[in-house]
Amino acid sequence: MSGHQRKIFEELKSLTTEQRNPRTVGIDLAPTEQVLEAMNTEDRGVPDVVRGAIPSIARAVDLVVASFKGGGRLVYFGAGTSGRLGILDSAECPPTFGVPAEMVVGMIAGGRETVFLSREGVEDSEASGEADVAKSAVCDKDTVVGITASRRTPYVMGVLRAARSRGAGTVFLTCNPKIHADVDIEINVVVGPEAVAGSTRLKAGTAQKMVLNMITTASMVRLGKVYENLMVDLKPTSEKLQERAKGIISLLTGMGYDDAADVYERSGRNVKVSVIMVKRGVDRTTAESALAEADGFLARALGERD
Repeated sequence: MSGHQRKIFEELKSLTTEQRNPRTVGIDLAPTEQVLEAMNTEDRGVPDVVRGAIPSIARAVDLVVASFKGGGRLVYFGAGTSGRLGILDSAECPPTFGVPAEMVVGMIAGGRETVFLSREGVEDSEASGEADVAKSAVCDKDTVVGITASRRTPYVMGVLRAARSRGAGTVFLTCNPKIHADVDIEINVVVGPEAVAGSTRLKAGTAQKMVLNMITTASMVRLGKVYENLMVDLKPTSEKLQERAKGIISLLTGMGYDDAADVYERSGRNVKVSVIMVKRGVDRTTAESALAEADGFLARALGERD
């Protein structure tokens, strides 16, 4: 065994995510329901661990919001499950919050084909991470989130180093204890050993998905993409979303379906503009101006809150 291999071997032994779980050592011969119950028991503690990380997540959200307001992006980088989770979260932001696809970007070690076919070795190169940062044109306006359950993935470490050198905000999301990496913010969601040792697509993946949901959703709330708890900036890119938009207009104005559909079309298929038109009794141009003056916040445009 080479010195490099020995180092990785010893490093893995020290990771929480690589430990054996004493509560699940008998699942190999257990009946199906007991296997599932054991997995479910492990999963039940994940939300509490994520809750404990909220102060760090909040700091990450503030960093992301500052990037957005400055014309920058949120860029996720990860390998394997972690990379796929970043891509999933980024892909869902445009239809949900009406933002351009380039505002939240997901990158995975090994490139696009790795989303669908696992290629584990691609995570082993720091240079590959550095190259992807360059390819993504990361700059000082952006916030980069490196996602790795293990906290050691070379690809992610290369990403964070390169992003830092370019002046980008950096966030390190891991499922192991804090290591004081050279980043702006560390988010450590230590969910403990997996039901199947080392399979971090389980609890670790669930925790990472929760954190990414929180980062993007809270950031969009802070940008005025939500009114009360309704996604009023959704894009009408499908029949379902078009009807959901009309439903929100109807809910907020008391209009029937036909009237809500009519104002929706007259507003340029914009839920917030539609609601302002109805509630303030103004035309589309005036409603758009009011919304712009309120920095996109519907409540402020309606004069409901400062």
